[in-house]
Amino acid sequence: MKRLLIFIISTLTFILAAKAETCVFLPSDSLPAIGSDTAIVRFLESRFDVKFTGNNRVVLFSSGREKFKDLFAAIRAARKSVHLEYFNFRNDSISKELFKILSAKAAEGVEVRALFDGFGNSSNNRPLRSRHLDSLKAKGIEIYNFDPLRFPYINHALHRDHRKIVVIDGMVAYTGGMNVADYYITGRPEFGSWHDLHARVEGDAVGELQAVFLGFWNRVTGQNISGPQYYPGEKRAADYFPQLTPDTTATAGRKQVGVVNRDPHSTPDIIHDTFLEAISTARHSIHIINPYLTLCPHLKRALKDAAARGVDVQVMVSEKSDIPITPRIVEYNVNKLMRAGVKVYFYQGGFHHSKIMMIDSLYSFIGSANLNSRSLSFDYECNLLIADAPTTRQLISLFDRDRDEHSFLLTPERWKQLPKWKKFKSWLFHFLTPFVDAPKRRQGIPGMIIIDRLYA
Repeated sequence: MKRLLIFIISTLTFILAAKAETCVFLPSDSLPAIGSDTAIVRFLESRFDVKFTGNNRVVLFSSGREKFKDLFAAIRAARKSVHLEYFNFRNDSISKELFKILSAKAAEGVEVRALFDGFGNSSNNRPLRSRHLDSLKAKGIEIYNFDPLRFPYINHALHRDHRKIVVIDGMVAYTGGMNVADYYITGRPEFGSWHDLHARVEGDAVGELQAVFLGFWNRVTGQNISGPQYYPGEKRAADYFPQLTPDTTATAGRKQVGVVNRDPHSTPDIIHDTFLEAISTARHSIHIINPYLTLCPHLKRALKDAAARGVDVQVMVSEKSDIPITPRIVEYNVNKLMRAGVKVYFYQGGFHHSKIMMIDSLYSFIGSANLNSRSLSFDYECNLLIADAPTTRQLISLFDRDRDEHSFLLTPERWKQLPKWKKFKSWLFHFLTPFVDAPKRRQGIPGMIIIDRLYA
């Protein structure tokens, strides 16, 4: 019975993934006369009604230590509300410290609301249990499990909440690629240090992230939380949170930022089409770091076309991964890209989980979305489109540092040196691309073995 259930889930996931990747390719027959940053802003405004605001500050965190230090300081300074939405809270030292701070704030009368994904919780090796949730609720923290796993499990395989959003007092917000876990600081034994990217935002873009959180909160809980107290309008966050790392770039307070939120029901194509449009309209350079570069055909073709028209396309992937099969599929894809003129770098300094793209040194796209079919076709995701050259140059500097100090360039000669068995696996496993985006059995979840675990 269990094997039959596994087969049904696998087949359904394959069919849905294949169907999801039949979305329309948006070729760029002629590049726009305007700058690529202006073009992508207009694209998102006209196609998806994304609201861009121009009074923002953005601070980047390239390590878990930086992110959690800043986040914890902001929460300690909260006066009215703390809203958190994560794929998972791993029950370890970091989450314990977080919940200790949140409990103290709740005791002061601060409204504390937290959401986590049911599968994200079950898929990590230290999940929150019912007793943990009961204890947190008793301390005044409202915490809810989105779509908890229940038999027959098949109806829980898709549309997971993969977003990472924190909004404090409606004035500062955090989003990016990090969940709540200590391995963002300590690393993991199987591959060493864990590298990731997160950002803090101040300005009117915070209200857009607040709207994403509250809309989902009300849907999950059945509540109707709203009101002007959650949208205080333009205020200088530094006046209320002076202890936080400042935005020191020349455009601080004047950055143009749009929240690109993927809801499987209302904006299913927004992340995929933004990636595609950005690559297709790039004029000079494309820099990408993404941990699970399994790529749909449209994005693969767009990257090859960009290289063919003379764009400097540089892609960084990890030599090591937290997913056993994924590196072989990534190797197959990047070999094809390399032969089409894309510069491919393998990061060797641990595991690079960052999800960023920089175009023409003018704008950047950062957040929770991977370049796989789960993020592009199934899950709830949230990215920031930052149309700001100084922020983009900061990200390119991070790329250049990791490229020059911790990576090697893939060449035809290097590919030939790869063991034959590994190249064979790369070829064989690339047929399983739709499957590797699906959940597997973790923590005793019956019937959830497919090929690999849900990407974090």
